[in-house]
Formats: sequence, C-alpha cells, structure tokens
Amino acid sequence: MFRNSAATCLHLVGPLQRTKAGASLSRCLHQTGTMAKMLRARRLDGIEHNPWLEFTKLASDYNAVNLGQGFPDFPPPDFAVKAFQHAVSEDFMLNQYTKAFGYPPLTKVLASFFGKLLGQEIDPLKNVLVTVGAYGALFTAFQALVDEGDEVIIIEPFFDCYEPMTLMAGGRPVYVSLKPTPTQNGELDSSSSWQLDPTELASKFTSRTKALILNTPNNPLGKVFSKAELELVASLCQQHDVICITDEVYQWLVFDGHQHISIASLPGMWERTLTIGSAGKTFSVTGWKVGWVLGPDSLMKHLHTVHQNSIYHCATQAQAAVAQSLEREQLHLGQPSSYFVQLPQAMQLCRDHMMQSVQSVGLRPVVPQGSYFFIADISDFKSKMPDLPGPKDEPYDRRFVKWMVKNKGLVAIPVSVFYSVPHQKQFDHYIRFCFVKDESTIQAMDRKLQEWKDETRA
Repeated sequence: MFRNSAATCLHLVGPLQRTKAGASLSRCLHQTGTMAKMLRARRLDGIEHNPWLEFTKLASDYNAVNLGQGFPDFPPPDFAVKAFQHAVSEDFMLNQYTKAFGYPPLTKVLASFFGKLLGQEIDPLKNVLVTVGAYGALFTAFQALVDEGDEVIIIEPFFDCYEPMTLMAGGRPVYVSLKPTPTQNGELDSSSSWQLDPTELASKFTSRTKALILNTPNNPLGKVFSKAELELVASLCQQHDVICITDEVYQWLVFDGHQHISIASLPGMWERTLTIGSAGKTFSVTGWKVGWVLGPDSLMKHLHTVHQNSIYHCATQAQAAVAQSLEREQLHLGQPSSYFVQLPQAMQLCRDHMMQSVQSVGLRPVVPQGSYFFIADISDFKSKMPDLPGPKDEPYDRRFVKWMVKNKGLVAIPVSVFYSVPHQKQFDHYIRFCFVKDESTIQAMDRKLQEWKDETRA
C-alpha cells in the first residue's frame, strides 16, 4: 500500500516540480531591483535590539563563565525526565494534536492545583490557557487586551519583554520605579528595601490606563512583594478599573522564610487578574517551553481568540510531561519530598555562596528574597575606573559587563536593560547574576574570582 502511494505521489509531483522551476525563473527575472516598499512593520520600530543576543554572543566569543542568562545548567528532577520519556515513548497519540487551549490532563491539574492556592473554583475549559512558555502567555495577553493608545503601567526594574510587547500591541508604557532605601554602613542591601512610592504609583493611573504588569518574585531584583504592597496595587487597580497581568514564574523560588502571595487571591482581584506561570522555571526545564495563564472567563475568552488565530496549539508531549509532574507535586506539596521544597533549599545555598564570592572582588550584592537572580552594586568600580571603553552615552553597567567578560572571564547582565531609557543612567551601577547553576559552574566562577583577586593584589 505504501509503495503504491509513493508511486502516485511521484507521478503527481513531477509536473509540479517543473512548474515550480519555471515560476522560480520568472521570479528571478522580476527581482533584479531592490524593493522600494518599506518591509518592516511600524510595530517593530525601536525594539530591534535584544540584549540577550548581544551578551550571549560575547560570552561565547570569550569562552567566559555564563552567569548572565537565567537557566539552570543541572538536570531536571528525575520524575520530570521520566514523565517526558513516558510521553515520548509510551502513547503514540501524544505525537498528535491535542485540545487547542491545552492538553486536558494538564488544564485539569492546573485548575485543581491553583484553584486551591487562589481560593477559586477554576474551570479547566474556561479559566486556563496553555501557551508556548510564559513568554507566549504574556504576548497573548498583550495582544488580546491592549489596544492603540492604551496605557500599561510597568514597574521598574522589569523583565525586558514587557516594554516591546506593550508597544507591539499599540500601547504606551508608563513607568514607575522601585527605589532602594539607604542601608547602614557595611550592611548588605535587601530586595525587600526596594519600595514603590504610593503617591507616585497612584499618579500613574489615568483614564487611559488599561493594565498594570506585576512581576513577583521580580526579575532582576528578586523582590517578593509583601501583602501590604499587593493590597496597594490591588486597591488602585480596582479604583481605576484596571487589569492586572501578574508574572509569577518564580513563585516556588522564595528564600529565608518569605512567602509568595498571588495578587489574584486578594479580595476582588480574581475578576481582573491574569496569573502567568511557567513549567520551565517550576521544574527546571526551560527548553520545554510550556507556560500557562489563569483568569476569569471575561478576560480569558479574548486570550483564547488570539491563541486560536496564532499559535493554536502547543507541543502535546511536553504538556503531558508537565501534567504528570504537577500531579506528582500535588501529592507531595509542603512535604520534604516536594521539589517545590527541595529546589529553593538547594538554590538558597548557591545564592549565599555566590553572594559571598563576588564580595571578595568588591561587588556588593543585594540579597534577593526570591527568583533565579541577585543584582550587585558596582558603584566602587564606577568611582575608580569611570572611563571604561565604549560610547560615552552608553550606560556604565553595559561597559563594565563587557570589560568583565573580556578581562575577567565572567558574564553578568547589566541592570540598565531592565529600565526605560530615561531611567537607565540612574540605575547603571548594578549588574545581574544568575545563581541557579550547577556546582561545576560555581567552581569555575570561584576560580575566575580568585584570579581577579590575585591580579588586584599584584
């Protein structure tokens, strides 16, 4: 049967190939000149540069220890790997399409798992959407809800995709900064001391405000917003009838006894909140690209419309593996056997070691309450060596990171990339490190820092 089908296909394809060749020649004859039309859509204006591409290439060019990008370089938990292997090898139908808005066992466990955490009855068909990573959830939310001229309040420092996604949707970003409070001499700063000014935040809400985007735990700062801070945001969103898009991909990575609170769990907020999560950050599988968004039907139906007319469907096997992993965690939640207990315990040790190590060369870390990251103050270097190579208008932290990569073999990310252009120079004395790394990577970092110390003493 298959041989007969193949013969039929060859019989049909032959004439098509000859037609295609003729069409190709015709196109070549008409494409001798340069196209005069503007090729790039206006929605791409001003968002072409991507710092991740720049600094990842720099790390590769100099074979430096990459502490910049936020991904684990250690294996995922065994149960997640086995779940993926099972999905790939045991059920051949998982090679095919599943439901457009999510693989049913996954949407069911997401509804059950987060329904308890948020205090809501979540309908897996109406209140859940599975996306291509949290990035996909964010993009879908902006496209579904932000219109031309709508204002979106973005809290700085912010994960750098929020701004271009707002702009691509036709919206106007409105920025409000977390600001550090002074510390005692010799005392390390903490992400908890970075606060919003309530009056300034309130002033950013106008009749044109459509949404506020919240990120807790925050990337790059590692701040975990307190209940009082969330209540302030919630009060303003309700007062001004504003949607809250909350990026909570690091919700299980909180340290030192701090507690993550979802703003959707506060009174009156479920009805106006989209809560975004990520299997990549939850199970240390960033390459699986499985994310989700939860919210009321009044908002989610518009995200469904965007999804069904763009991505339409996410990889079935990865969704099946995430579903099985979440089912396992649901049984172990809060127990010592839970990965959501084990991972933050292990990463807190990595965080503490790395913070202590970077202090040995004069970097001053800001202690994070959560996430993959901490930022470090480089003010002393800015005072001692202000004239690093690079354009004069380039923020100092970007020049410092390039110098550090080339001369010290260590990669970090300049924190100014997480700020709007008008505020970059105010915060260009910080760099971001990722501490969710394997022991071998941390040892390689220690060797580089020891060489740095030795050079300083010489």
